[in-house]
Amino acid sequence: MISINSLTVAYGGFTLLNDINFHISEADKIGLVGKNGAGKSTILKLICGLQNPTSGKVAVPNGVRIGYLPQIMEHHRGRSVIDEAMTAFADIAEMEAELESISVQLAERTDYESEAYQNLIIRMNEINDHLSMTQSESPLVQAERTLMGLGFKYEELERATETFSQGWNMRIELAKILLGKPDVLLLDEPTNHLDIESIEWLEGYLKDYRGSLVLISHDRKFLDNVTNRTVEIMLGHIHDYKVPYSKYLELRAERIAQQRAAFENQQRMIEKTEEFIEKFRYKPTKSNQVQSRIKALEKVERIEVDLVDKSALSVKFPPAPRSGDIAFKAVDLKVGYGEKVVFSDAQIEVRRGEKIALVGRNGEGKTTLMRVIMRELDPMGGEAKTGHNVNIGYYAQNQEDVLDKQDTVFETLDRIAVGDIRTKLRDILAAFLFKGEDIDKKVAVLSGGERARLAMAKLMLKPYNLLALDEPTNHMDILSKDILKQALQNYDGTLIIVSHDRDFLDGLVDKVYEFRDGRVKEHLGGVQEFLEKRKLESLSELERHFGSAQQKPAEVVEKKEIAQQEYQAKKHLSREEKKIKNRIDFLEKEIAKIEQKQKDLEAVLANPGPKDDIMDLTRAYLENKRELDAKTDEWATLSEQLDI
Repeated sequence: MISINSLTVAYGGFTLLNDINFHISEADKIGLVGKNGAGKSTILKLICGLQNPTSGKVAVPNGVRIGYLPQIMEHHRGRSVIDEAMTAFADIAEMEAELESISVQLAERTDYESEAYQNLIIRMNEINDHLSMTQSESPLVQAERTLMGLGFKYEELERATETFSQGWNMRIELAKILLGKPDVLLLDEPTNHLDIESIEWLEGYLKDYRGSLVLISHDRKFLDNVTNRTVEIMLGHIHDYKVPYSKYLELRAERIAQQRAAFENQQRMIEKTEEFIEKFRYKPTKSNQVQSRIKALEKVERIEVDLVDKSALSVKFPPAPRSGDIAFKAVDLKVGYGEKVVFSDAQIEVRRGEKIALVGRNGEGKTTLMRVIMRELDPMGGEAKTGHNVNIGYYAQNQEDVLDKQDTVFETLDRIAVGDIRTKLRDILAAFLFKGEDIDKKVAVLSGGERARLAMAKLMLKPYNLLALDEPTNHMDILSKDILKQALQNYDGTLIIVSHDRDFLDGLVDKVYEFRDGRVKEHLGGVQEFLEKRKLESLSELERHFGSAQQKPAEVVEKKEIAQQEYQAKKHLSREEKKIKNRIDFLEKEIAKIEQKQKDLEAVLANPGPKDDIMDLTRAYLENKRELDAKTDEWATLSEQLDI
């Protein structure tokens, strides 16, 4: 579908991407991976045409629709959440308006035999066919389901977009992209502003998505569950693996080990050959053998071992001084801002050595509790206090508010370090990948990932016994997150962490506090147990909105019924039947095509030629079979509906 051919991107004397080539096919769900700054986002911009390469080209066929979600984007104002999401159906609205206009004209005209009249009928059929193929249910229902899947509450859909944070507006933009049903989805860190439940909903959506996907994410579990191919960018080159992320790690390790073994064997052979040449170079009786080996050596194709970027964090937190048995305790805690109560009646107890996760939708109070723990915010009611001899190291979610942009990297630590630790500042910075000239960079020019690492480095300056970390991994690459997780697992103090990264939390925390609907609920056990329980509750909640009318609140029923009546009033029963019939006809043609492909493949597999790749043929056969099964199931379901 999309081809990237001999692509190079260079800035001055620095080459970011060097002569890369790969192809994006229709069924590909690609995880684009690599360290921060490797060029992942650049590739998405190149595919969209938002950036031009230094050389090479990106070939996108005409008519292919691309949906692109960047990390940073413009947000629209002046509409409600639902109205903004409905702009994704602008082309459908235009077609329905045209259809209504044609219906009026046909009712008024009497020139039934004229060419103009016939053209109106043809156009009406074209619009009906297109709407039948693209819309199986009301756009309003689709928009509401998508927005609620991404974490909005039903009652929030009428609120103005400007009353929501940047993270929530990103969800609206993501909803619009998904509702547009593009042929190719390009998603750059879509989970950065999503909570755990919304990530799981998006994961399910992308699993069922029929188009192509190129995904940048630092969430290992998300990549494993969504992608079927991994394209790694390393030191300007790409390595393409037809497997999800975890399997790619195994295959990469095997490939490099095989390369290294082959390289070492070849080096031994070259060394022995050179020794023979040197030993007998001047012996006339061996001259023919010497010349033969010189020529053989010149023809040897030298094996190279792929370079690996080995730069990684090296983190070990200082030993934690002993605190009292209770590190933090809240009783009947009520917290908010001004008149707004964020949560109330919270009972929270964090004991020494516990590792606890705070999870829930954005805006439900996780960061607010962190501010209470840090004594930056006074409670409205109840009691909140830290235990005896508790010393807190705090990582704030928004580093813009914490780091001074005018300081250099070194000055950021130097300003607050005291005592013997001052002699180790360069070592600490080196552990967080700030080496050489990097330590003289101004904070203002640092990337999000670099600022995250610098803020984490500050926590090394004192031996804290309680670490309060608010979204510490948002901008970290997967390798850095793995090393930080390992360091936190080995940390002997108390940990309170806000994160939506399931893989990071899994095996790290032993208790979860869920912030939801103004309440805080304790869940004993790890994040996986919590998710299993919440998944059942989430399904029940969706059924309340999209199940039978008897299960819905009255106001929801009324609005849904009005919307459905308005939408269905524009269609006749015959149009519904025609839509199903058209789809059945289409499926029958597609099924026939796939069955013929299968017969052709079976014939080749039964008697393969020397140039036939059995693995590729088998893969194609299995992919066709999956598609055939899906279309046959849909055909059977629609046929039953038509009979009814």
